[in-house]
Order: sequence, then structure tokens, then C-alpha cells
Amino acid sequence: MNLRPVPILRITDKNDAAVQKAGEYVLYWMIAARRTRRNFGLQRAIEWCVRLGRPLVVLEPLRIGYPYASDRIHRFVLDGMRDNAEAFSRSPSVLYVPYVEPRADDGKGLLEALAKRACVVITDEFPSFFLPRMVDAAANRLSVRLETVDSNGVIPLRAPGRVFTFAHSFRAWQRKNLDMFLASRPEEEPLAHLAGVPAAPRLPPDIRKRWPAPSAGVLGGDVSGLAIDHAVAPVAFAGGARAAATRVREFVAGDDAARYDEDRNHPDRGGSSGLSPWLHFGHISTFDVIAAFEGANRVSRAAAFFDQLVTWREIGLIFSFHHPDDHARYSSLPDWARETLEKHRKDPRPARYDRATLEKGETADRVWNAAQHELRATGVIHNRLRMVWGKKVLEWGASPSTAFETLVQLNDRWAIDGRDPNSYSGIGWCFGRFDRPWPERPVFGKVRAMSSVRAEKNLELAQYLDRWTPPIQRGLFPATTVKGRR
Repeated sequence: MNLRPVPILRITDKNDAAVQKAGEYVLYWMIAARRTRRNFGLQRAIEWCVRLGRPLVVLEPLRIGYPYASDRIHRFVLDGMRDNAEAFSRSPSVLYVPYVEPRADDGKGLLEALAKRACVVITDEFPSFFLPRMVDAAANRLSVRLETVDSNGVIPLRAPGRVFTFAHSFRAWQRKNLDMFLASRPEEEPLAHLAGVPAAPRLPPDIRKRWPAPSAGVLGGDVSGLAIDHAVAPVAFAGGARAAATRVREFVAGDDAARYDEDRNHPDRGGSSGLSPWLHFGHISTFDVIAAFEGANRVSRAAAFFDQLVTWREIGLIFSFHHPDDHARYSSLPDWARETLEKHRKDPRPARYDRATLEKGETADRVWNAAQHELRATGVIHNRLRMVWGKKVLEWGASPSTAFETLVQLNDRWAIDGRDPNSYSGIGWCFGRFDRPWPERPVFGKVRAMSSVRAEKNLELAQYLDRWTPPIQRGLFPATTVKGRR
């Protein structure tokens, strides 16, 4: 079967430079879609390989100087790099170049050195964190054509041509357009189309000497010698394509997807898919998740889950794309939300906590503390409690903007799926984004309020509180009845 072309709507020429047909290889700079399956960026690079008759070089770097660099993030990415190394090793037409920066800025110049010998450079488009600025800076430095390719979700970021204010308006747009994008899927195994392409080159000695390959220890996950945040420990589950595929199989084969709409809001039921970390790091494609349900004939059981996967996740991606400079800031909230929050800015707060107290989970609210301790220990918060977690910081903050910034800082440091459009959507929702005005009340104004008291009354979380309340705090709270079984 011939290699299908990547839809043009997903490709952007970043620097209007020429393709160097005399180059030695096609260079794929893998920075967001860190996988070999169903990856439009890799597919586009291979499309150029076939067209030009050149092998493929894949550079997958891991910087040390990115914001919130930690053992947690590094280990998860390194898990994925090991999976990629194994997958690429099966193709003689691919040279895989993993690079882990030993010290800040040691990796400077590596991309340019590889690009000098390239016909064309392909990289991933990701609409958040430092990646857009990094790609823009590279586009200004490279003299060879640089293309970004959008592999973020089912719907190309540019397709709607607008921001959606509410999920229901996005759903209405999807009803008219989604089938078209589901039909334009990436190749399941793009590497299979490299047959007949010349063998991959070796790295020139000058590049190998200046930017040596990471040690076996580092690639194996030993990050103790790197200048990153060692207080944020690795998560208990592995990153990478293999772990992601295993989790998808478990979720599809079990009953969690069928009960998703009913169980996902109750912490004690464990009804979440848990896929967001692998989606965030690009270790698995949304199309692979959908294909798993299709292959098991279970699509009809997954409507509520698909609404989260394709509606709520992608409305955040599209919002970030249209708000590249402020989607993670208070200023990106809708006008009505900022107006009502500022109106109530000086309302008395029930309590105020500094960031250090919040980070340690030492407030007078046991539900909030439990959620924060879960975040610190596991890298995730149960999705329903994440909303309560965000609303309480808004209620406690010295100002709405300070509360927003505090949540971003806590989330970006501790959440394995932080630094992501979906994370910022969740924080923004706590302040009114993608929501509507509600009856006015103190502190929140017309922004929807949520409370820990109501969460304890309506959600099954007795086991959750038992698990995530530190022993030193157990005697600090009254022995009230909590919904759920202990």
C-alpha cells in the first residue's frame, strides 16, 4: 500500500526556506509526538524520504533547562525514548539520535549541526509550554526548510478557524465535521513505508564528539546526576508507547469504559482511563485509542469517554493554539468571568494560605489536602477532585489572578500531565472558562462555586481520604460520615 500524504491542513512551512535536494537525509526533530505509531510528523518525514530517496535521521532531545524539569518528567520521557530506540532499530533506513542534555545549554547547536546536512527538517507542532517559542527560534536560525506537523488530536488545530466558548458549540461543529477527520487518519506504522530507502548514515565524528550519546545509565532512567528538581519523584507507572498501549488494552477490555460516565466522578470507584500522561507526552495517539475501541467493537460503550477525549481535550488544544501567549494566564479568561471575580476581589475569604502551605497540603480542608497529597505522590489528581482543588484555591487566594498563578505553578511542578493545554483548560474552567455565569455569591461572583463539603456529601471518597490523608493529619478533622465504604 502506498504511503498516504499527510493532510495539508496539518503542515506549516515555518521559514520559507528551500528544500536542499542534495542533502544527505531527512531530519525529524521529535519534540512532542514522541512515538513511532500513528504520528503525522514521522509520516511527513518519511513522505519526504520516499520522495527524495534519502534515509531518515530522528533527533529526540531532552533538555535540562526547561521549566519544572524534574526526576518525574525526565524519567517518563526517558521511558519513551527507550521504546523509540527499539522501534527505530528495526529499520535500517533510520538513524535514531537520542540526546539528553547533561548540563543546561549543552545541547545548543546540535539541531543546526544536523540540519546543515539535511534536505528538509520536520518537527512537531505543539501549542503550549515553551515549545512554540523554541520552534520559532529554530526557524529563524535554519537555512533549510522547516515544517511543523500537527499530530495533537483528531481535529487539526487550524480546521475550525475559531475559538469555541462553550463545549456545546464545539460539539455542534464536530457533528458536521468530525467524520471527515476520522477518515483522514495517520498511517498505523509509517516506518513500514521506508522499504527501498537507502540505509541510514552514521553521525559524523565532530557531532558525536561534541554531543555524545547519553550513557546507558541515563537512558535507563538514572537522572540523579542531572541538575533537575529531585524533590519531585518519578511516578510509579512507566512512560512510553508500550506502557500506553497496555493501559489502553486494559481500559478497553475491562468495564471501566462502559461505566465511565457513572464512575469517573467517584474517587473510590477508580473509573478514570488514566491516559492523560501518555497523551501529553505524545507516547500514544488519540487515533490509536479510538482504533482500540473499534477493534474490540466497543465504540458504543465509550460515548462519555470519547466526549472527554475528543471534545474536552481538543477544545483546550484549539484554545491554546489561538491564544499562544496567554492561554495559561488569568488574562485569557472570558470577560464576564474576570469582571465578576474582580468585583468580588475584596470579599472576605474563609482562609488564606501561602504557596508553601498549599504545596505541602497543610490546609484546614481534608479533601483539598488529600487531593494535593495524591498529586505529589502520583503525579495526578482524580479529575473530579481536581475541580474542587482549583475552586478552593480561588476561594483562598489573595486575588483571583494570584490564585490562578498558584494553581499553574502547583500543577506544572507536580502533575505528570501538567504543562499541557488540557491542564490549563481545567484550571481555566475553575475560573469560568468554557462555563456560563451562575447566580452571584461572595468571592466567586458569577463563577460556578464548588465545595469540599458538597464533595464529601455527593461523592464516594471514604477510601480515597483514608489513602491520601497523611497520618499526622488524621486526628485534626472531625469524624464525620463520608460517603463510600471504608
